Amino acid sequence: MKIERRYVMVVVAAVAVAWMMLMRCHRGEVRSCAGVVWTTEYHITYESRKPLDDSVQAVLRRVDESASKYNPASVISRINAGSDSVADAIVQRLYEKSREVWEASQGAFDPTVSPLANVWGYGLKTGEKPDSATIDSIRTFVGMGRTELVNGVIRKHDSRTTFDFNSIAKGLACDEVGRMLKRNGVDSYIVEIGGEIACAGTNPRGDRWRVSVDAPVESADSVIHESALVISLDGGGIATSGNYRNYKIVDGRKTAHTINPATGYPELTNLLSATIVARDCITADAYATACMVMGVERTKQLLDGNDEVAVMIMYGGGDACNGDDKKIATWCNAAFSALIQK
Repeated sequence: MKIERRYVMVVVAAVAVAWMMLMRCHRGEVRSCAGVVWTTEYHITYESRKPLDDSVQAVLRRVDESASKYNPASVISRINAGSDSVADAIVQRLYEKSREVWEASQGAFDPTVSPLANVWGYGLKTGEKPDSATIDSIRTFVGMGRTELVNGVIRKHDSRTTFDFNSIAKGLACDEVGRMLKRNGVDSYIVEIGGEIACAGTNPRGDRWRVSVDAPVESADSVIHESALVISLDGGGIATSGNYRNYKIVDGRKTAHTINPATGYPELTNLLSATIVARDCITADAYATACMVMGVERTKQLLDGNDEVAVMIMYGGGDACNGDDKKIATWCNAAFSALIQK
């Protein structure tokens, strides 16, 4: 029996449409939610047969109750105050990741640096330029090496040592929201909290997620978005740290908000920004912060040839933070180069 080609094509098209409808039913509707947490905006897009906004809020509350130094009742606040030493699952994850990157970066990433950040006016307190005696005194109890995690208990060699996990808490929150979505059968999502991102699967068009990386546009009191390039991802986390958005003028010079734990002083470097892509957002967050302390050459030495941590740095010429930022150079390792949208 002869079958007309036109009839075959109609059948094929009908089957394709039915398959697309079946897949859409399985993946669910494209949903989104947005809000403000920790004084920054978040935006989440996911495909699900049911709304999960309440569950997103529950995850963010749990992270706040565990890790926020601004919440006096949080687990980390109690540990810092010495009224408790037992770390819950979230604080343990923050501590273990911090220890991992602290070791890998030879101390460049260190969440116990918060007392130094405070005296420089970048933490909970508003500080002026501290003298060297004050800095030397604080450095005696700063350092991850002066702490340990044993059977869920954080031990501090000096009671004055405190932890500030804010530099990686947003990354962990992105990961935690992603885990919640996966537990609820969501295969495709993108979670963005204050510029940190965790994603999985594909976007609503079925393509890899496209993420714009900001150019280092200087601003001390606002966020200016100007795209430098676009990368494509089908999973993992991305984070960017930069000195061009958060600095103070001390003695007529810009001082960066990134404190070097080894010196106790803000790191004066011509490194303007570091963007990291890693297996999860907490890892990306930690390495991005570490890069800002390590500077250009140490970052290249640590991450050149690394297949698991993709990095792109942007840096200017001249005298550290006070250099000619208009002359911007870019360097990335092979892992990052492979992600750039052509």
